[in-house]
Amino acid sequence: MKGNIAAIVLVVLGVFFLLTNLGLISISLRELLRVWWPVALIAVGVALFFTPGNKGK
Repeated sequence: MKGNIAAIVLVVLGVFFLLTNLGLISISLRELLRVWWPVALIAVGVALFFTPGNKGK
């Protein structure tokens, strides 16, 4: 599952940068990260919660 998530993130980032370079969207990455950075923390927490590991210990 980790490989799939990394692939999806790379595709989404690539599409975002392509659309920005083509002038189809005009979103500042700095503004986007400044506002939405807590979502990254939430995503990491959810991923850790659902990742199978040593639950018996």
